[in-house]
Order: sequence, then structure tokens, then C-alpha cells
Amino acid sequence: MSAISDQERAERSSEAMLRDDHTTKGFGMKIESVGPGVATISMVVRKDHLNGHGTCHGGAIFTLADSAFAFACNSHNKISVAQHCSVTFLAPGHEGDRLIAKAREVTLAGRSGVYDVTVMREDEAVIAEFRGLSRTISGTHFEEAAG
Repeated sequence: MSAISDQERAERSSEAMLRDDHTTKGFGMKIESVGPGVATISMVVRKDHLNGHGTCHGGAIFTLADSAFAFACNSHNKISVAQHCSVTFLAPGHEGDRLIAKAREVTLAGRSGVYDVTVMREDEAVIAEFRGLSRTISGTHFEEAAG
């Protein structure tokens, strides 16, 4: 049996993670695409995502970015967790807006990775910029046959 492609590895890792990811599903997020070191996830802002100002709660935006980060940093079939994340909010999201989080791997060195996530509306207005630092721990999402 031949080794799987990096793209298939990313897709299979994503499928395995999503099975038990109740937060991503509960927030109504949709995985648009995944690949090696990248992930794009979308979410329509619902009434239960709104804060007291009537705009999308920063925690909901952070959660969308964090989910995109998680799928990107776990795309190599190595269990990875966040060791640090930061977010800068740039514009509000409103009920009914479709927010899109695009995560990309900046660097991967040993067990540590750096990922940037841009959250934008469909009109490409940037809502937030997020940076996540990952740490690989033991384990994989699925068994790979030896090549």
C-alpha cells in the first residue's frame, strides 16, 4: 500500500477531528476547505452570537478563528494543541453576516508551529486577525499504513 498524499492526510485528519468537535458544529461552522497547513471555515452570525451591543461577540469570532487554526495545525495527522493565541478585532460582525476564517501555516519547526488566521465577511472586509502558536503532542488522528 502506498503512502497517502498530503492533501488526503489533511482531509482525513479534518474528518476525524470534526466527529467529536461539538463546539465547531454547535456554532454552526462549516469547513469550506482543508489542506496541508491550511483551513478555511465559515459561520453565519446568529442571534445567539450577538453581544450586548448587537454585534457579533468577540468570543464567537475568536472561536471561529481558533477552529480554523485547529484544523490547519492538525492537518499533518499529528495531534496539535494551542499553546498561545492572540486576536485583534478590526471591525464588527452583524447578525446574518457570513464570516470566513482562513488559516495558514507560517512556520513549523519541530513540535512548534505558527499560524495566522484572517477572519473576514463575504465582502472581504477584515473583521479580525488572529495568530496561534501550536504544540504537537503524542498521537495521530488516524493510523497510516507504512509506506
